[in-house]
Amino acid sequence: MSVAMHLISSHLPAIKQLQCFLAVAHELNFRRAAERLNMTQPPLTRQIQSLEALLGQTLFDRNTHDVTLTRAGQALVAKAEAILSALIELKQAAQPAVSRVRIGLTRTLNIERIAPLSQQLAALHARDEIEMPTQTSVQLLQSLARNSLDLVITGEKGAETRDLRYVWLCREPLLAAIPATHAASQQTQVSLAMLADLPLFWFSRSANPPFYDKCERYFSTLNLTLKRIREPDDSLLMLSHIARGRGFALLPQSTCTFNQAGLCYRPLTAGAADSLAIDLYAVIRADEKNTAVLTALQHLSP
Repeated sequence: MSVAMHLISSHLPAIKQLQCFLAVAHELNFRRAAERLNMTQPPLTRQIQSLEALLGQTLFDRNTHDVTLTRAGQALVAKAEAILSALIELKQAAQPAVSRVRIGLTRTLNIERIAPLSQQLAALHARDEIEMPTQTSVQLLQSLARNSLDLVITGEKGAETRDLRYVWLCREPLLAAIPATHAASQQTQVSLAMLADLPLFWFSRSANPPFYDKCERYFSTLNLTLKRIREPDDSLLMLSHIARGRGFALLPQSTCTFNQAGLCYRPLTAGAADSLAIDLYAVIRADEKNTAVLTALQHLSP
């Protein structure tokens, strides 16, 4: 009886706490870890703080530039991975193998806030089966090629290849994140010309070459030059800079959830909105024969 009571104690780490810990331990970056878990940074930070308080140990050393594991954090990584792996095996053993489809999502978007797609995934009961939910589009396609994933949802269509099958799903609009003090904030829609006096926080091409090139093609048609500055790894830091008037950003609508004094979001004017919207695709291997994967793809198709 004493062993049973010990095992059901409420003073044990929660699964979510361990998942959050591992995400930060692997990324060593709170923003990327939050994106990987499809959540924002404040609740992720609270989960880590709660786990540290429960264990009575500091798991990460943090400063303005770096996140590193403490000795206690390093020791916890293998234990947390073993616990979560055992839980995954327990869940998989209770399900028919044919029903398991390994789905990966682009970390650029918050799929939970794209209603039709989120609902379709929920109907597939796929959300609990996503093993690597937040990778860049390039990483997702690499995982698909390595047979680490069965189906991925990515932004934009990559170079044509006979090895992959793309199915268009929907379009995700971009919003302009701008300083609330800027004149364009008084408009219901904004053009890039209205924001040309501000530098644009911009991402690296390596994260998603097709989308980067699509945007650059549109920028090249404008009768203006956009000054670019490197997008920080920490999205909250970038939005804080924007709130203080230091630039603007173009963000997927589904990720525009953070509110701060001095910051606002505005839709783009029709031409820019149409040219810069992200086309989402479901991708599988061209030679895929697994009925469950093909059924999932058909269900997601519009």
